[in-house]
Amino acid sequence: MTRTQTTPILRALAVLVALAVAASSLLEETRPAQAAFPGKNGKIAFASNRTTGTGVDNPEGDYEIFTMKSDGSGLKQLTKNTADDNSPSFSADGSSIVFRSDRDGNSEIYLMSPNGSPQLRVTDSAAYEDSPTISPDGKIAYRSYRASGNSEIVVREAGVERNLTNNAAYDGSPAFSPDGSKIAFVSRRDGDEDIYVMHSDGTDQTNLSNNAVEDSYPDWSPDGKKIAFTSLQYGNNRDIFVMNSSDGFSQRRLTKNAAYDVAPAWSPNGKSIEFSSFRHSNFELFAVNVDTKIQKRLTTNPATDSGPDWQPVVD
Repeated sequence: MTRTQTTPILRALAVLVALAVAASSLLEETRPAQAAFPGKNGKIAFASNRTTGTGVDNPEGDYEIFTMKSDGSGLKQLTKNTADDNSPSFSADGSSIVFRSDRDGNSEIYLMSPNGSPQLRVTDSAAYEDSPTISPDGKIAYRSYRASGNSEIVVREAGVERNLTNNAAYDGSPAFSPDGSKIAFVSRRDGDEDIYVMHSDGTDQTNLSNNAVEDSYPDWSPDGKKIAFTSLQYGNNRDIFVMNSSDGFSQRRLTKNAAYDVAPAWSPNGKSIEFSSFRHSNFELFAVNVDTKIQKRLTTNPATDSGPDWQPVVD
């Protein structure tokens, strides 16, 4: 094959790589943090910068928060402004959503009902804060640069904030366990990103995934026995895995393709996991059956859909 033949191919490959990197960077801004609380499967909340489609009112193309039914139908836009709103996370009873927004000029944590109103600001600082997760008793944990100028995990209870982590490495993506007693999170303190767990008061911080590659996006199963996460264990490709929440053992791969599969969100009934995938030139939402590994595509549009979380419906 001559140089003139290979050049267009190399250029095309470079474009595809650039698109994947750019999309991955965008998804990093919508990094989720949540717990899969037990119950019946309700609606799915997610962030999207889509501008067209039934029920969409987003001419600026910024990230807004949407909900849909578990089969991808019934799309509803919950937020509408010229800023980015993302990282939605449901409460244990499904009656509230915490999320991240920069609508007031800085990345802060907000709270709203599943129908989008009212939308209340929870944090108020000059620091960057995102990735909120809410415990069954109403505590809100999130990533913050406030305390030390470094990414740490902060918990807020009754208006009082407290630092749970304090080290020179990145700590982020907190996720409360279904009973609220523990928090899974991501840390780079051992050189690469691993999934850690700690008690909800910040004690006993332990490396759970303990791999030599990047592990990220932790999400608890509704029975608290497993944690879903994204891992680079097979080359330079991100896939969805599950492992024991007690010891990090029995790590099992659920997705396997050449695209990035990230940001898993366990269904409240424990049977499937939703995630974002770049397999169709942009991030779309998919679901995978935990037992059979059968996958189903839930969204189809030219925009980015990311950061999903599943609403628990409690009788």
